[in-house]
Amino acid sequence: MLNRRDFLKRSTIAGLAAQVVSETSFGESGLPTRVLGRTGERVSILCLGGWHIGTIEDENEAIRLVHTAVNEGLTFFDNAWEYHNGRAEEVMGRALAQDGYRKKVFLMTKCCGRDYKSAVSNLEDSLRRLRTDVIDLWQFHEIIYDNDPDWIFERGALRAAIEARKQGKVRFIGFTGHKDPHIHLKMLSKPFDWDTAQMPINVLDAYYRSFQKRVVPVCLEKRVGVLGMKGLGGGYPQGRLVSAVGLKPEECYRYCLSLPVTSQVVGIANTEQLRACLAVGRGFKPMTEEEKTKLLARVKDVAGDGRDELFKSTQAFDSLLHRGQHGFATG
Repeated sequence: MLNRRDFLKRSTIAGLAAQVVSETSFGESGLPTRVLGRTGERVSILCLGGWHIGTIEDENEAIRLVHTAVNEGLTFFDNAWEYHNGRAEEVMGRALAQDGYRKKVFLMTKCCGRDYKSAVSNLEDSLRRLRTDVIDLWQFHEIIYDNDPDWIFERGALRAAIEARKQGKVRFIGFTGHKDPHIHLKMLSKPFDWDTAQMPINVLDAYYRSFQKRVVPVCLEKRVGVLGMKGLGGGYPQGRLVSAVGLKPEECYRYCLSLPVTSQVVGIANTEQLRACLAVGRGFKPMTEEEKTKLLARVKDVAGDGRDELFKSTQAFDSLLHRGQHGFATG
């Protein structure tokens, strides 16, 4: 039975969650925006995944896709230092350097270094590749091993980020991870006010190592902006929620955006996929509790053991770089 303190806490968090969704704003492009945690910045509720941009072989095609996304109101961009050995950042950088596009986007990339020297090196590489003087949001990538939070603090990577913020090279600092909520909670308990935390958000997550149940409430309480990923269950191009479970992409993403998530990172590798995602965003209406309950019931039998969230239950989605940092096989 809940005591009064716990009841009030839950009520407060429920109110904060409802506020994130209710304050969704539709701009001229029709693609909604939400406020990103303590930053006060408004970003599009869909975020263009940088990894997928790096898969497009024709660079001119990739650049056209980036420009189309911006013109259509999808102005929150994701990337990471390691994606395709830097090619993803380079292609995105060339696109944003043209015709003032850089000024139109909120640009995020991620740091793979765990110590001071490698973090500084990662940042300088990213700034050069992305052809910019400042990264709007710099996140520590793949905090997925139990000792990663300790390494970030003890080995100097966070010190590098704080210095970069003072120097005006980054504006906001966050972290990502896809393995287990307790690792995110360890990062959130550290003595630093994170601006953002990126995590798996999808309908299966409600039943297995649930970030939406365990981490999101803490983020709301601490005013940390929540960024979702793996909305289709991981995998490219369709994701296991589509290919293995049989759900439709639009209902998967609608579920994600009905949670107190500022923006959901989506994998887009061609114009058709971009149009489909834009349609989901522009037509977004929060799911009712009844709709959520029905969707959750459809996946309950397959959701509890991680078979379709392999990024949590296996090393299949762990970066080779980060495996190597921890002494795991990379072959």
